[in-house]
Amino acid sequence: MPEDLLRTSPGGLRSEEVGRRAAATSFSVKQYEETLRAAAARVDASWQAFLPKLRLSASLDLVDITNSPSLGTVVVDGAGPGVVGAAQLTSGQLTTAPLAIPSPLGAYLLQASVTVQISDYFLRFAQNHAAASDSREASRYDLANEKASSSANARVAFYTWLRARGAVVVSVQALNDQKTHLALARDMAAVGLSSRVDVLRAQTDVASAELSLEQAKNLAALSEKQVRVAIHARTDELLVPGEGLETSPPPVLGTLADLEGEALARRAEVKSLTASAASLREQAKATRNAGYPSLSAAANAIGVNANLGGLGPTPTWIGVWYVSAQLSWSPNDTGIQASAGADAAHRAAALEAQATQLRDNIEVEVTQDYQNVRQADVSIRTAQRELMSAEEGYRVARELYDNSRATSSQLTDAETDLTRARLDLLNARANARVARVQLEHALGRDLVVTE
Repeated sequence: MPEDLLRTSPGGLRSEEVGRRAAATSFSVKQYEETLRAAAARVDASWQAFLPKLRLSASLDLVDITNSPSLGTVVVDGAGPGVVGAAQLTSGQLTTAPLAIPSPLGAYLLQASVTVQISDYFLRFAQNHAAASDSREASRYDLANEKASSSANARVAFYTWLRARGAVVVSVQALNDQKTHLALARDMAAVGLSSRVDVLRAQTDVASAELSLEQAKNLAALSEKQVRVAIHARTDELLVPGEGLETSPPPVLGTLADLEGEALARRAEVKSLTASAASLREQAKATRNAGYPSLSAAANAIGVNANLGGLGPTPTWIGVWYVSAQLSWSPNDTGIQASAGADAAHRAAALEAQATQLRDNIEVEVTQDYQNVRQADVSIRTAQRELMSAEEGYRVARELYDNSRATSSQLTDAETDLTRARLDLLNARANARVARVQLEHALGRDLVVTE
């Protein structure tokens, strides 16, 4: 039944719930969440840069010594088995050969070093950490803004769905009026009080009303699909409204100047641009400072062990330690880093100009949304009076037509006025709620900035 489309359920969907579910399930929000996590990881990396750099290394070198130490000589008998005597010696059958065993050399090295970039503590580390922190702040505001946008868009889709459901009801009412008109036209044509043209026109109006009803049903189905996608509802979840459009929306309090000031103080886009500009300013400082002379200090400890003829280290280790300081500077890098720093500074200035332009746009946006709210409220009152007039006009035209004192065209005009008045009131009520959602978003009242 078309009346069911106007019914609400206490446990049904409400605008606020739709907004929360959309913000919680939006994939664009998840994208900004990952961006925030990446920015937080960069902050951690910049903090770890403050720690001295510790480096540990170990190596094993095996060397084959070809000139092995001699172990003496041995006598080799070339005459075969038997007793060795003077005859063998004089005949040259016995020869001597040197004896040596190849010996590998095992060399072991253990080394530990600690390096402190002294100048970077003053010239780069703090600036890089501040830049990463500001970038993380910008990501937090971007995430909050995306959640608010997803919520606002879903709430607008929700009220659009309610509007479409109401349009189906109005289309059914219009079709019933046209069918009643057609029945009256046929009755009057049967008794000779109207022509066949009036019947044909009434049939055409019924067909047109049937088409309008089909279009309204399609729009309602599409609007429901948009709500389902926005909140990522399950396929088997039945969507039932928990609020309707019949009640009057709450009034908007405060002057336009107060609302503009509130928006400028709240809007996350301005805060994001400001934080991003601050991050670039710190990057510019760190980049320019990279061209200055760099001072570092290092402490090293080395342990050496060598084993001739074995693979394992011997109990005897030779250790040495030393400290060093290094001052380095490249004149070429000074110019390069200065130019790179200027690039970051100019990009920061561009973001600051963009933030200023955004403030101007916000003032215009708030003014427009505020006017839309006031205009929608006036439209509701106007549409209510319009509907009362159209209903009375239709009643009078119907009575006159029943008494053959009005033409079929006059009754058709009254029916058209009545349908238009019903749609105008429906649209005015929906527009009033949509305008409030847009004004609330423009003021930044739907922002939730996570820590």
